[in-house]
Amino acid sequence: MIITGKTVLVTGANRGIGQALAEEALARDAKRVYAGTRVRMTHPDGRVTPLTLDVTSAEQIQEAAETVSSLDILINNAGVQYQDDLSDRAALERHLAVNLFGTHSVIQAFLPHLAQARGAIVNILSLNALAPLPLIPAYSISKAAAFNMTQSLRALLAGRGIQVHAVHPGPVDTDMIRSLGIPKASVPSVARAIFDAVEKEEEDIFPDPMSQPMAESWRNSAAKALEQQLAAFVQTPVTA
Repeated sequence: MIITGKTVLVTGANRGIGQALAEEALARDAKRVYAGTRVRMTHPDGRVTPLTLDVTSAEQIQEAAETVSSLDILINNAGVQYQDDLSDRAALERHLAVNLFGTHSVIQAFLPHLAQARGAIVNILSLNALAPLPLIPAYSISKAAAFNMTQSLRALLAGRGIQVHAVHPGPVDTDMIRSLGIPKASVPSVARAIFDAVEKEEEDIFPDPMSQPMAESWRNSAAKALEQQLAAFVQTPVTA
């Protein structure tokens, strides 16, 4: 999956990792970059097509799917993160609405394009999909659910030639956590590492110094082996 000449859609493309991914796709000579944002944006590069795309809006998702004529790579980057203590169900529902159901809705809308192109889905998740940070449990839960969905889609869509990637960044220097006094990876370096891994067809991507030590242990873990074992049921029907 070389980015050169490909058509890429990035949600949440107005800032942070999403903006950097859009710029990195251009730097790798993508043919077209669709930049999905909740607020209309402009871009000086003629290869960029802005899309008004709130991932919680069924109407905007449908309009975007009708606007895009072809698509090779869908990057689900749009997300929310707020502190909570799980005492308020509304906070959990708010995270799930964007980080899980929004991602699901966008994928379903663009599946016909991706199947035709035998393309790729890249879901920007978090290390907190593997282990929760108790300061942001609702966010962690939503990313864990999105990771499970990613693993399921990986098996379900393999027969249609669609690659499905899970990205697990650690702390990245974005607006969400810029004020926290912890080491953070630079946004451009994370975007480069994500595309490098997509081009190498890595299923699970650990794109920064904090997450990278997890890569080898995850790929050789019992959990990863179980994922692969259970995925085989998609190709092997269960008989009584």
